[in-house]
Amino acid sequence: MVQQYHSPVRVYKYPFELVMRAYEKRFPTCKMIPIFLGSETMSEYKSDDGAIHIVERRCKLNLDAPYLLKKITGVEFVYFIQKNSLNKRDRTLKIEAYNETFSTRVIVEEGCTYTVHPENSDWTCFEQTASLEVKSFFGFESNVEKMAVKHYAASIKKGKEIIMYYINELLSEGVPERLPRWTELNHDNPVANSTKDSRPALQHHKSSDSSSTLEQEPFVLSSSSPTNDTGSVEKLPDGAVGGCPSPPAVSATPAATNVEIAGSSSDVSSTPMVKNDLATTTPGFLNISPIPRSRLASSTMKERGKSSHPSKAQEVSKVDEDYIERFLGDLNPLQESRLIQLREWLNETNKGKMPKDQHLLRFLRARDFNTEKAHEMITSSLAWRKQHQVDKILSTWTPPDMLLNYFPGAWHFSDREGRPVFIMRLGLVDVKGLIKAVGEEGILRHVLSINEEGLRRTEEATRRTGKPISSWTCIVDCEGLSMRHLWRPGVKALLRMIEVVEANYPETMGKLLIVRAPRIFPVVWTLVSPFIDENTREKFLIYGGKNHMDVGGLPDHIDPTYLPDFLGGECYTEIPEGGFVPKSCYRSHDDLLNPDELPLCSETVYKSAVLQKGLPNEVIVQITEKQQVLTWDFDVLRGDIQFALLYSRKLLPVHREPIGPSAMHGTTNTVVIDKSMTIGIDYRVVESALVCKAGESIQGSHVCQVPGYYILQWKYYSAHNSLTSVGKGSVVKPHHMQSHTHHHIKSKVMFYHEVLSSADFRGSMTSLQSCQSGFSSLSISTTSSKTSGHSQSSSQVSR
Repeated sequence: MVQQYHSPVRVYKYPFELVMRAYEKRFPTCKMIPIFLGSETMSEYKSDDGAIHIVERRCKLNLDAPYLLKKITGVEFVYFIQKNSLNKRDRTLKIEAYNETFSTRVIVEEGCTYTVHPENSDWTCFEQTASLEVKSFFGFESNVEKMAVKHYAASIKKGKEIIMYYINELLSEGVPERLPRWTELNHDNPVANSTKDSRPALQHHKSSDSSSTLEQEPFVLSSSSPTNDTGSVEKLPDGAVGGCPSPPAVSATPAATNVEIAGSSSDVSSTPMVKNDLATTTPGFLNISPIPRSRLASSTMKERGKSSHPSKAQEVSKVDEDYIERFLGDLNPLQESRLIQLREWLNETNKGKMPKDQHLLRFLRARDFNTEKAHEMITSSLAWRKQHQVDKILSTWTPPDMLLNYFPGAWHFSDREGRPVFIMRLGLVDVKGLIKAVGEEGILRHVLSINEEGLRRTEEATRRTGKPISSWTCIVDCEGLSMRHLWRPGVKALLRMIEVVEANYPETMGKLLIVRAPRIFPVVWTLVSPFIDENTREKFLIYGGKNHMDVGGLPDHIDPTYLPDFLGGECYTEIPEGGFVPKSCYRSHDDLLNPDELPLCSETVYKSAVLQKGLPNEVIVQITEKQQVLTWDFDVLRGDIQFALLYSRKLLPVHREPIGPSAMHGTTNTVVIDKSMTIGIDYRVVESALVCKAGESIQGSHVCQVPGYYILQWKYYSAHNSLTSVGKGSVVKPHHMQSHTHHHIKSKVMFYHEVLSSADFRGSMTSLQSCQSGFSSLSISTTSSKTSGHSQSSSQVSR
């Protein structure tokens, strides 16, 4: 695999001429680079006017390789060929290098450029690209690749330090900071100002050994295209633009010699593709063609109050060293390179708005800086954001009052590191009540709005603190956490939300502090932790009992002045108290559906059905193994209903029946049992019919001793009748007969069902109602159900 490296733009706040003086002091050897033993000049060329200076050197390196590896290869030192092409007129230096040693087994190619800063002519910019490919190396391919990457990363980090060392040395020797420019020294020299006088010499040099020249590949010039004193673009002499050597296996004909650059030096997107001619001026030098890149030296124009409407190419190229340190944090050279690669890749593939660097960096960190995996993850997230208009959620979506009153979570000041803090009182959440009152869709939108607000707050914190902040701290108070929070539909909905957040908001959790964790917490953690990314799990700190205020507790992370009073701090909060949602506020999915919004949830935990006389709603469930447990949970939202569980050995046809006038909107019920079927022949009753009143919540389960097809049946019930038929020949007495009657023409039910293995069911816990908790009613030894055949089942009612 080819390892690629792209550097950010490194800025030296010194003129180009002084930086070049400092660079030359690195040769023939450099005391600050121990592995660089020395270099010898292989060839040198100067143009007649002195503007072009090309030097080719052979550099000797003593890499810190294992003794065994050196012994096997029989090589003590490694040699590289380096060519420096200095254009004093344009104030550019192109550096090209490739390995001579092991060139058939390992291919190392490097290209560097020193140019003038596009916004300040007294500053110098440095950029670098490199690639490494280990084809074969005596079975040590992986070791060699790691060693090469390690050495290269270290040399990159050392590069600026070395140049700055020699700049300071020159200044201490009395060398002026601003040295005369070539154009100033040759302003009145007709030979120096004539491009014709430079061309023949270069042309002659090439023709002396044309057999060694190779075809040149296109190279995109940096934003600092050469200009004359009036600001217009100059015509470059042949060979004024240097490229990087290409793989040695390619050979072709010499490139064209006439090069003219058009376009403004400040418009990167308009920079033309040109043929690189410089590499052919040195006999036998191989041309490396780097990956074409547009780059803007200054990445902080917007922060500095400069241009507020950059082109897309400029927007992509806003990556320089100062910007990374100020807004992104401490990145090593390879991480910087991966960030730049991902930006440029997205620029080619993404047609929409370019994400901010902080956002890209989160996805890279989530995928351990694997560019391919990060690109796949973020492109999927960008498509999701566009589809659901997530970028506009803070301005277009308002949480319903139910969430504002019963969702016990809110933002609350910052931690000691400047990160925003979100506090969630998990023990006060009525999971079941919220899901049934606002639906999964409403809760998920609220969670997304919290995350979007978190992103906004991290940007504010970065500007306020002057240091990069890309994540937030979350405090989860588990006081009050109990069995009711392990209600299976609620856990299932929670896991879906975690998946959405993990896929679209990676690496946003700086710390998660779990306090007052009760004994039941390990059960919750066992259910939830497998769905949380490993990098995120490592940021969890759990405090049981009241030790969260001890040494190493919350005060170590958050100033006690800002700790909420309910956690032992001194601060009041505006976090809602939560509590149980009234059942009168429960709504079906259809009632909550907003036709103007594309649903975030492809499917919801709860379904709903409207029942009317003669038109039930039936759900068929296949059971494949003995002892599987069929569980159900439903709420009667309107009218009275009758529930029964039926069984058939064979798969019965399912058809949809429209519901009265609403059929025009596509509302239908699924029906399995029709009038032509006979009870005892086509199907049988395994749990007798149960009459449920409006406002009741029913939970139940059935241990299936026989594989086959089980049918959950909900029917409209009229309290005027004392007897109700489930099917032909079956008469069942109504349950909980009351004196009052309901006169609804239709009834409405919201239901959920799930099939569990026997082991999973015995380890699961369900809530009977929002204000009551307990284990599932069926655990064989504690069942109060009726039995049918060899099956055991139960239903419990809460009002």
